[in-house]
Amino acid sequence: MTEKKIGYVELQWECPNCGTINPGQIKVCQGCGAPQPEDVEFTQASRQELIKDEEKLKKAKAGADIHCAYCGTRNPAGAERCSQCKADLSEGHQRKAGRVVGAYRGGLAQKIQCPHCGTENLETANRCSQCGGSLAEHPALSSTAPQSAAKTSTKRGRSVLGILGLILLIGCFGIYFIFLRTNTTTGTVTDASWERMVVLEQLVPVKYQDWYDQIPQGAQIQSCTSEERDQVETPVEGSQEICGTPYNRDTGSGFAEVVQDCVYIVYDDYCTYSVLEWDEVDVITLSGDGFSPQWPNPNLPNDQRLGEGEETYQIFFSAGSEDYVFTTSNYDLFLKAQPGTEWQLEINSIGGVQSINP
Repeated sequence: MTEKKIGYVELQWECPNCGTINPGQIKVCQGCGAPQPEDVEFTQASRQELIKDEEKLKKAKAGADIHCAYCGTRNPAGAERCSQCKADLSEGHQRKAGRVVGAYRGGLAQKIQCPHCGTENLETANRCSQCGGSLAEHPALSSTAPQSAAKTSTKRGRSVLGILGLILLIGCFGIYFIFLRTNTTTGTVTDASWERMVVLEQLVPVKYQDWYDQIPQGAQIQSCTSEERDQVETPVEGSQEICGTPYNRDTGSGFAEVVQDCVYIVYDDYCTYSVLEWDEVDVITLSGDGFSPQWPNPNLPNDQRLGEGEETYQIFFSAGSEDYVFTTSNYDLFLKAQPGTEWQLEINSIGGVQSINP
């Protein structure tokens, strides 16, 4: 993503000694005079305003502050000696920068009540205009009563599972005895029948959708619409800039840089087109009795052809007083089952022929 810079805002910090909220650039607490500690964390006000003052902007862009290794005083970036003890700052510790503080919130500030005297103040104020008290929010710790876990009984669930298991077991036995368990008998081939089907295909227009530059030659374009095709990090001709929510990034100097991540959406023509392709339009069936099957062979125009075919054969057997029918798609097996030949038939419990063997 492309990072778009919007400006700078001033952050704030809370004095750990007295709780006073101080502007980010202030290095000594305005409430008790304590120096800003090295490990202090800058926060943002509930409402921020972009800095327009040139002097403040210069400080905001200077970089992260340096804490003196000897007295802990906070010094601006670029300083060579401590403003408090004059020590060399080459051994100092520069504040970390780059942390995302939060989403940027501009616009008009709302009014809040002072927690000490009830006076209304702008939410951007750090101290009450009436009593001078801190306007920092200190949310009360919410107490949550432990909830007793509901006891759930598993006895009913176990009985239901047991019943379902029993039904499944009975069903498996039923399938075995009806379909899988077979008896062997000898049958003699008495007759046969056959059916062969062939798919009839024809050149017909088939619709597709794709980007304009991907449409094959000879296709018939029907309609096109402009749609998002890609997202790029740098602007290109005809692209649309889409940016996320602006956010504040700590510069380490009591200020934050307001930035937002942007991408550029590239639009292109997405089209519906048609091409001529072979497609199924009908099924031609030919059937008959006996042992001489034939495939359908119709006279076809140039824009039609025969596609894939399917074949089904029925062989009739006589076994004493019983007659049986075996259905197969195996042409070689069908040819072997000539009239008068004897076969071993595997018969299931409902009289169906499962398999045959010569």
